[in-house]
Amino acid sequence: MEYLNAFLCGGILCAVGQILIDRTQLTPARILTGYVVAGVLLSALGLYQPLADWGGAGASVPLTGFGHLLAKGTAQAVAEKGWLGVLTGGLTAAAGGVTAAVVCGVAMAVLFRPGSKR
Repeated sequence: MEYLNAFLCGGILCAVGQILIDRTQLTPARILTGYVVAGVLLSALGLYQPLADWGGAGASVPLTGFGHLLAKGTAQAVAEKGWLGVLTGGLTAAAGGVTAAVVCGVAMAVLFRPGSKR
């Protein structure tokens, strides 16, 4: 059942994004940043954690999950370090995922020699 929940949750988030691309004049970059902000707002309202508990990877992998991670890391750092945590919490929480993405991106660029299409 976990796989079905993850598929449904992630699929609904992707379908909403596709509908926004097809039906509005929003650029993909604005939709992506909107997803991150939506994750932060839903996390601040206490609505994203139940979604993440139900949807598993379907809620934590998309960009809304990144926003939730930033908000959760900031809240935890503020609780531990005070207002200095506002500046460090999100970066600390997301450091592992961002590092993995950068390292994998550089490795693929070195291995496959990407170039412009002609």
